[in-house]
Amino acid sequence: MVVQLQLTVVALSLLVGVVAAAYLVPDRRPDRLLLGLTALLELALVVQLVVGIVLLVSESPDISGATFVSYLVGMLLLPPVAAWWALGEPSRSGTVVLVVLGVTVPFLVLRLQQIWDPTWIV
Repeated sequence: MVVQLQLTVVALSLLVGVVAAAYLVPDRRPDRLLLGLTALLELALVVQLVVGIVLLVSESPDISGATFVSYLVGMLLLPPVAAWWALGEPSRSGTVVLVVLGVTVPFLVLRLQQIWDPTWIV
């Protein structure tokens, strides 16, 4: 996997989580800034999906391709679902969903790296 791309995804995800957490204090609902950051995270995840599939096909590593692609696609689905949920929930719980998104994606990226390189240990 491309480490710089993974770091970008993790940084954007944590940024979404921190901004969403900052929205919790004054009880603000998600606005264009937070949704824009979530869309930027989604774009980075699309790039990661394409790069991941290209690397999987071109390098043919000895890994489970189905598991690897499932993680890539699963991560791609999280931001739109979280944004939809956050916009549909009128209480602070909607914003909490974006905080959870910001914390969950880095763990999935870590797991993706472990699938790609089983000898890699945290």
